[in-house]
Amino acid sequence: MIQAESVLDVADNSRKVLCIKVLGGTRRKYASIGDIIVVSVKEAIPNAKVKKGDVMKAVIVRTAKEIGRADGSYIRFDTNSAVLIDNAREPIGTRIFGPVARELRAKKFMKIISLAPEVL
Repeated sequence: MIQAESVLDVADNSRKVLCIKVLGGTRRKYASIGDIIVVSVKEAIPNAKVKKGDVMKAVIVRTAKEIGRADGSYIRFDTNSAVLIDNAREPIGTRIFGPVARELRAKKFMKIISLAPEVL
């Protein structure tokens, strides 16, 4: 569960972002895997496409809070991570590090699924 002021890792590079807003309704407080949030870049690597202070959209790919699946199982990760996306819902980075959840397939993030080394 990600809310405003949550600090997340970025799965496509070694950066940190801060959640500003959870999209999807006026009273929505929390976001889970596959949800889109508005983030501010807090740490950026040199010579990257994004700079510190940029405001962008991101999709959550890993959360430390477990989520239930239809078959009754639960999945959780060690960290909270997101992938920066553009307005066409395509990832900005060209690589994704670490596993991503299968729930992204249902949310139509196929490019992220194809770039990920492992889908759990």
